[in-house]
Amino acid sequence: MNEMVTGQDITPMDLLQRAVTSGVDVVVWEKLMGLQERWDANKAHKAYAAAMADAKAEFPPIKKDHVVDFTNRQGQRTYYKFADMATIAEAIDKPLSKHGLTYRFRTVTSAPTVVTVTCIVSHRDGHSEENSLSATADISGNKNAIQAIGSAVTYLQRYTLNAALGLTASEDDDGQSAGTSSEEPSSGDDYAARWQDLIANATSAEDLAMRWNAEKLMRNNIEWRGATHANLKGAVARRIEELKLNATAADLATQRLKAQDT
Repeated sequence: MNEMVTGQDITPMDLLQRAVTSGVDVVVWEKLMGLQERWDANKAHKAYAAAMADAKAEFPPIKKDHVVDFTNRQGQRTYYKFADMATIAEAIDKPLSKHGLTYRFRTVTSAPTVVTVTCIVSHRDGHSEENSLSATADISGNKNAIQAIGSAVTYLQRYTLNAALGLTASEDDDGQSAGTSSEEPSSGDDYAARWQDLIANATSAEDLAMRWNAEKLMRNNIEWRGATHANLKGAVARRIEELKLNATAADLATQRLKAQDT
C-alpha cells in the first residue's frame, strides 16, 4: 500500500527532485532553488535561537572582579569595577561551544580616532547575527596613541559581546553584602567614568563634540541608571561651551598682540 504524503511532509528538496525527473524549465528550477535557500535559512535561524536559549541558560554568574582606579592630571579620580574579556570568556565559551555557537570580532577604523567593532555570533547550522558599536580612541588614564586605540577596541569588544548575548555582570564584593539588598550598578557607570576623564582632558570643543557624536550608537546600547546619562550629557555640553569661550578669548588675545606688533 502506498503511504499518503501530506502537504507538511513535502519539502523544497522533494519538489526539486520531482522537477529534475520532470524536466522543468530553468525559470521553475531557479524558483525552487530560491525556495530551498529560504527553507534552509529559516531552519538555521530556528536552530540558532534554540541553541542561544540553551546556552544562556547555562551561563554562570559573571562577576565584576576587575577594578579601575586612577587620578588624572587634574586630580580627578576615576573608580569603577568591571568584568574583563577573560572573565566573560571563561563564563560563556564552554556553554556556547556545547550548543554549536561561536563568536568573533571585526574591527575597522572610519576616521583617525574612531573605531568600530562588530561582534559576530554564529551557529554551526549557518545562521549568524552581528552587533556593531563605534567609539573614539580611549585617551583616559594618560595612554599613548596606540594604547588608546587598543583600549577602545577591547572596550567595544566587551560591550558588543555583552549586547549580542544579553549578558549582565554583578558586583563581586567577596561576599561582604551576602544577605543584604543593594542597588546593582548600571553598565553605564564605567562608561560615564571614562567620559569624566575625557571631559577633563579635552582641549578642543570640536574634538570633544566629534567624540561625543561618534559614540551615540554606543550610548543607545547601554543600560543607564537614574540621571547618569543626563548628567553626563550636561557635563559634556558645559565643557564644550567652556572650550569655545576659551578659544574665543585666545583668538582675541592673539588679535591684540598682532595689532600691537603692527
